[in-house]
Amino acid sequence: MEKFSPQELKKLYQPAHESGGEDNGQVAIIGGSSLFHGAPILALKVASRIVDMVFFASPEPSVGKIAEQMKASLSSFIWVPWQETEDYIEKSDAVLIGPGFMRFRSEKVPHGERQHECDEACRLTTNITEELLKKFPRKRWVIDAGSLQVMEAAWIPEGAIVTPNKKEYELLFGSMDTQEAAGKYSCIIVRKGPQTVVCSKGNCVQISNGNAGLTKGGTGDVLAGLTVALFAKNDAMLSASAASYLAKATADTLYQKVGTNYNADDLAQELPQSFKKLTF
Repeated sequence: MEKFSPQELKKLYQPAHESGGEDNGQVAIIGGSSLFHGAPILALKVASRIVDMVFFASPEPSVGKIAEQMKASLSSFIWVPWQETEDYIEKSDAVLIGPGFMRFRSEKVPHGERQHECDEACRLTTNITEELLKKFPRKRWVIDAGSLQVMEAAWIPEGAIVTPNKKEYELLFGSMDTQEAAGKYSCIIVRKGPQTVVCSKGNCVQISNGNAGLTKGGTGDVLAGLTVALFAKNDAMLSASAASYLAKATADTLYQKVGTNYNADDLAQELPQSFKKLTF
């Protein structure tokens, strides 16, 4: 398997000097819950620095209150009322679904296997994910986190990017080979880990940079936000592999400064500098 070449980053879309509003991408982020407020916020922070506008929707009202509080320091997004979510999916170039969605509400609920007990939180995530993926099959989807943990692989729209960790991959694809799964479901799979593998139907690349600081909670949400932002204006394979490389390269920059003593907020904050350094 070939390794991802940093030279590929030069192919990423760059805004033209004469471009206007909406020319450089609009994305929607759908996620969040009463337990996981921060996940979609991390994705939003990254995406809002790359595309022209981010639309953010959550079925959990408390997440919206946090988003509104953020407007004072981060104004490049629109908090969307839940009942208007589909309207903003329609106008978005790419859509991220799943960060912060719950597979179960309580640790007391039996879980750990594919056929875990599906409680109220699980049913909400399942229903939202299935309904939106099936209603907008031609959208550029990035599917992450909670949505991956409850959905069926058959729901993956053609050309979508899915970003599972090891456990999420097993829940969704079982023991199937990554390239085989990408071919069967006509999608791009980012199989996250110390050696990340990104596969389409006809191609796989390995991304080997990064360090153990990326095991911290929230770093996957940063990656998801970066992936959907790139997917707004680039093809799926380039978006998925470039996002993974950039996130890991940023982690390596942080490692030089503080070792593994950084968190997802640090990663999101540092990403714009890495992006400029590696793509210009």
